Amino acid sequence: MKKVILSIAVVSAILAGTNAKAQLIDEQNVTVTMDLQPILQLNMNGSQNVDFVFDQIAEYVGGITQYGATALSISSTVSWDLYAAGFSSAAAGGNLIWDNQVSYGSTTDGLAVTSVPLTALELHQDKANPLFANFTGETADYFTAFVAGSGSIGQNNVYATATPYTRPTNDVKYIAGGADDVDFVAGGTYLVTNASGTGAQSNYYYTIDYRIVPGLPAVFPNASDENGLGGGNNTTASTTINAAGGEYARPGVYTMNVKYVLVEN
Repeated sequence: MKKVILSIAVVSAILAGTNAKAQLIDEQNVTVTMDLQPILQLNMNGSQNVDFVFDQIAEYVGGITQYGATALSISSTVSWDLYAAGFSSAAAGGNLIWDNQVSYGSTTDGLAVTSVPLTALELHQDKANPLFANFTGETADYFTAFVAGSGSIGQNNVYATATPYTRPTNDVKYIAGGADDVDFVAGGTYLVTNASGTGAQSNYYYTIDYRIVPGLPAVFPNASDENGLGGGNNTTASTTINAAGGEYARPGVYTMNVKYVLVEN
């Protein structure tokens, strides 16, 4: 009888131990998705109209400079390049010249022409292209200071093109970056401190000056018809002023655009 009672006690102890270890498990899963959208943002501060009014002889000879007229700030999650392109309705038609909106007087002088080259406009940026070291023997940007008066052909001339949204080749001035895969600025923003500083001191912020020197007569001696670093694409006779032949720009109102293009590398 004692043996039977002992056996029952042992079995009860085993069952109790088994029940203590048994657990019910249930579960639900949540799928977490992260979508990293690429951001490429270019902000421009300053007037969308930069006016040059030449009504003094001294202005024709020495030119007019508009300092700090445009400020460009960049925020990007991807690597990028930034360039400026001179453009006009005439350029879209194949002639890299300003659009002549108004002509003054009723002159029949055949030497007074309206084909003012887009490269008559000069630019200057406040800091060098951060990729400048990669451009051996080339003018990589618009950082070189304006030369007084004339005599700086190709140095600061805006890049003129009929296709402003086609990435220029590496022999064309870039404000930042370049055409090659290795010539780019890494993603970042002027809003936070980074390796290149913050705000206007960073590689994500550029201030642009503009200058035009008509000369006397108005032949725009600094304008270039060279390819790439000279300021624009190859030109035809209809896009230049033949100063040697006595041509000069007819008085009037002329307009053009400068397109600042931020593109993913």
